[in-house]
Amino acid sequence: MTDEMDFSVEFAGIKLNNPVFTVSGTCGYVNEMEDFIDINQLGGFITKSISVHPRNGNPSPRIVETDSGMLNAIGWANVGLDKFIAEKIPLLQQKNTAIFVNIAGENTDEYAAVVERLAGESSIAGFELNISCPNVKHGGIGFGTNPDLVREVTSAVKNVCGDKILMVKLAPMVTDISAIARAAIESGANALSMINTFTAMVIDIETKTPILANRTGGLSGPAIKPIAVYLVNKVYNEVTKEAGIPILGMGGIRNTSDAIEFMLAGATAVGIGTANFTDPETSINIIKGITKYCDAHSITNIKELTGSIVN
Repeated sequence: MTDEMDFSVEFAGIKLNNPVFTVSGTCGYVNEMEDFIDINQLGGFITKSISVHPRNGNPSPRIVETDSGMLNAIGWANVGLDKFIAEKIPLLQQKNTAIFVNIAGENTDEYAAVVERLAGESSIAGFELNISCPNVKHGGIGFGTNPDLVREVTSAVKNVCGDKILMVKLAPMVTDISAIARAAIESGANALSMINTFTAMVIDIETKTPILANRTGGLSGPAIKPIAVYLVNKVYNEVTKEAGIPILGMGGIRNTSDAIEFMLAGATAVGIGTANFTDPETSINIIKGITKYCDAHSITNIKELTGSIVN
C-alpha cells in the first residue's frame, strides 16, 4: 500500500480499518477462527445468529455441496442469549475490529429482546437483523418478504438498540428488493447487508428423497454471485445512494475480483462467507488484493470504488 492510500471506510458512522467483513454463520462467535487468521485485521466480523433461547437447529444432514456452491439448513443453531453473554462477550471484548451480532427471532418481541439485552455491551458495534433466513419455520424470511413486517420489526429493534448500528439483512427472493430496502431504511436501519441465500433443493436420485433433512436449504457460494451483484447495484441506484446508507455486499465472494465487483456495484464493504470453508484466509487475502488493485489503478481512497461502475 502506498503511503497516500486511505484504506479505511466509514460505515454507518463508524470507521473501519478496511472494507472486508466475515459474514454470519461461517466463522462462529469469533474464537473459532483464531487458529487461522488475526480477526483484528478485518474491517468487521459478524457472529453467528443469536436468539433468546438456545436452538439445536435443524436435523442432519443439513449441509450439502452443489456445483459452484453449497446448501445449508442449519436453522439458527446457537447457544442462546444467556450463554452468549456469559461465555462469548468476553471473547468479543478482546478484539479491536468492529463486531456485529446477528440477531434471530421467531417474532418481533424476540428480536427486540435480544437487542435490548445486548445494547449496552461496549464490545458490540452493531446488530445485523436476520429477517431473511430461509431455513426456519417462524421468523426469518417470513418477515423479510413483507414490507409491512419489515417496518414492524425494524422499528421495534431500532427503539431498543441505543447507539448501536442497526443493519438489516435482505432476502433476495422477493418481488422487489428495493421496496424491502426502502421499508427497512424508513424504519430506522443504518445499513443493509445483502444478499442472504436462495431457497433451493438437492435430490438423491437413488432414494428419490431430498438430501437435506429439512428438505430445502439456503444456496450460497459462487453460483449466486452475479445475482447478488445485480441486486446490490439495483438497491444502490434506487434506494441507498440517495439515502446515504451503506451496503455490506455479499454472495459468493471468493477473491479480490469478486469483492471489487460488489464495490463497483455500490457496496461500501464486502462480506466473505462460504469461501471461509474452503480457505479461512480468504478474507485476509482479499484485503491484500484490494490494496494491490488500488495501487495498480492509482486509487488513493478506497471510497472511490463504491458505485463507480460506468453505466
